[in-house]
Parts: sequence; structure tokens; C-alpha cells
Amino acid sequence: MPKLKTHKATAKRFRRTKGGKGKLVRSRLGRGHFRRNKSKRAKRKISRLKVVDSKGLRNRVRNLMPNLGRLSTHKRKDSDAETK
Repeated sequence: MPKLKTHKATAKRFRRTKGGKGKLVRSRLGRGHFRRNKSKRAKRKISRLKVVDSKGLRNRVRNLMPNLGRLSTHKRKDSDAETK
């Protein structure tokens, strides 16, 4: 049986968090250039990682990166979404 290959473009864009939860995270858009024109708040928000909530995207990443391991089925509560 052939080796399982990792999709390298996906591996550069997504990663798993350390710890028990093992959430799938990605970086945010807008980090390439034009940062002089952005406010401090926007730059600070861009620097944070975003947890992937979409079940379909999690399944697609799991297929493209078979060695990623088990991903949690993290679902944000409505109360958490209102505070952010």
C-alpha cells in the first residue's frame, strides 16, 4: 500500500492546537501587505489565530492531511459568540 501524502499547501495554512482539545486553527486574511494603512486594532485582530468551526472544512483538511491526527468537534456556544 502506498504512503499517505500530506497536501503541502494545506499543511502551510492549517495546524492543530496543542493540548487536549486539538482544535483546527488557521491564520486570518490580510497579513500580506498594506499594513501601514490598517489601524492598530485591525492589525492586532489579524495577528490572532481563528478556530475553524465549519464541519465540512474540518473534514476536507482531515482528508488532505491524514497525519494530522484526530480533530475535536469544537463548537462555539452562542454566549461565546455574543461576547466576541
